[in-house]
Amino acid sequence: MTKSSTISLSQKQKWFLTAILMVIAAMLIYSFISSYVRQINDRQDEEISLAATLGIFVCVYAGRFISLMWLDVSPATYRKLLIWLPILMVIGLISCTAYGSMLVSHPSAIALLLLVLSAVLCCLSLGAFIKLLRHNIYSQIRAANMVAVNSQAELQLLQSQLSPHFLFNTLNNLYGVSLTQSDKVPALLLKLSDLLRYSVYDASEAYVPLKNEVEYLRNFIDFEQMRIGNRLELKLQLEEINGSDLKIAPMLLIIFLENAFKHAKDSADERIFIEIVLKTWGRSLLYSVRNSHSKGMTDQQPLLKSGGLGLENVKKRLELLYPNDYGLEIQEDEKWYTVLLQLKLR
Repeated sequence: MTKSSTISLSQKQKWFLTAILMVIAAMLIYSFISSYVRQINDRQDEEISLAATLGIFVCVYAGRFISLMWLDVSPATYRKLLIWLPILMVIGLISCTAYGSMLVSHPSAIALLLLVLSAVLCCLSLGAFIKLLRHNIYSQIRAANMVAVNSQAELQLLQSQLSPHFLFNTLNNLYGVSLTQSDKVPALLLKLSDLLRYSVYDASEAYVPLKNEVEYLRNFIDFEQMRIGNRLELKLQLEEINGSDLKIAPMLLIIFLENAFKHAKDSADERIFIEIVLKTWGRSLLYSVRNSHSKGMTDQQPLLKSGGLGLENVKKRLELLYPNDYGLEIQEDEKWYTVLLQLKLR
């Protein structure tokens, strides 16, 4: 079945369902009016009942037609209409009940006229309200879909920038190592191939198993240990993740780790200290990265100033992927720079 035939079939089903509902509504309305007419005239008057039923449907659809003039009004006016139309509908319904009772007890032309006018007011308000409410719901759905499409596009753009960002910084590091410690380059290139394989192929989905992301962090730490050597003092607490049901956005944690190694290495101290903690409980994750830096070094975000992505990228991804489901705290003093991330895993 082609796409066009599927859409056509769906439209036919919708019209068929609408027709069934209209027939059922017409039968109920006709039955009610017929019973009401018998109370007034002590006889069955099919013509009056049929005319009243038809009149109700005409007024409802007339109200829908009138509401077309209000679709382009300001949002404030639109909200007022959605408030006042139900009020008018209730007023019309109450008036119908009152004048109907008056017509039963004291039949008169005035009571009949007021009953008809009340019914017209009620039905016009009902038709206009249904149309405006439906239009409002569809508008909200379209707006939500547009936001979702834009967010997805922005997320894909941010994620597509991660691999070039990582590769650019890593190649810069390799260049520095090749000038002073060329014997380390072959092993570093081998470890780099594992890192790139994950960032290019395995991290293409919106969410990946947490155990894969932790393994990627371990590979990156091994890479940096080989590059920095004995100058690094590392305290590592990465929890072993066995199951694959816990998922996280790919390459979300690496930015903080890369930032820590970069700025700890650039400090003037003889020894550099980095502490990394990753723990889970239930579907919650605690991730902490703490690194030393030189006294007076107050900016841990040169990636942002030099055209890189850094923390700005990861903050945007957190907002898109974990709205109201994460907490990010960054602390800095003269010696330490600490990042603490808590989020709910998918």
